[in-house]
Amino acid sequence: MRTKLVVGNWKMHGSRPANAELLAGVLAARPYTTDVAVCVPYVYLTETAATLAGSDIRWGAQDVSSHAQGAYTGEVSAAMLAEFGCRYAIVGHSERRAYHAESDQLVAEKAQAALAKGVTPIVCVGETLAQRDAGETEAVVKRQLSAVIHLLAHCASEIVVAYEPVWAIGTGRTASPEQAQAVHAVLRAQLQAATGHGAAMRILYGGSVKADNAAALFSQPDIDGGLIGGASLKAADFVAICRA
Repeated sequence: MRTKLVVGNWKMHGSRPANAELLAGVLAARPYTTDVAVCVPYVYLTETAATLAGSDIRWGAQDVSSHAQGAYTGEVSAAMLAEFGCRYAIVGHSERRAYHAESDQLVAEKAQAALAKGVTPIVCVGETLAQRDAGETEAVVKRQLSAVIHLLAHCASEIVVAYEPVWAIGTGRTASPEQAQAVHAVLRAQLQAATGHGAAMRILYGGSVKADNAAALFSQPDIDGGLIGGASLKAADFVAICRA
């Protein structure tokens, strides 16, 4: 039985007072029946780690460098994240792919770098509205995931996958539970064929998940939780999703 996982992606939001209030609310609502984590901006990792230390709530980063070290100004390595006790690192988020031109190969290299230091990559895949309308959803997500599987080989079974249809991120539009499930089933079949462990791997849904639609999404057989954006910034909303 796969344990559900709900991960809050704060994106470029937060302040020290707001973060303290948010994390206090999330901690106060324990216990949860699902695994819970928050992925925060780099500058807040120290305080987040200190606040959550000793709890069962994990923390992570929103990106990681593909390089181990060197003259890469502005980059943060997986070894650095591991020093802060990061459990997760998001790689290949649609915003990174779109705004920073991250290729499938670079995303795979970032996932490999994270795993090498014991940080679990949350590998994001997803199609644009134009690609969905053109009937290319399955081809796009399988291509994106294939790059990671090819590079990681047998270690691919150690990742978490997040399906995030680009057209449903921050738009208020959400894939229906049936639409999301169909893509998750494709991804699970691909993982099973490649690793033999697809049935045990967690695949999250990300894309305007809210308290009022989380239960319907999470009840689907191949949806194992969510990668939550805007709704993770308010404790009450995030807690409601975790409890869904």
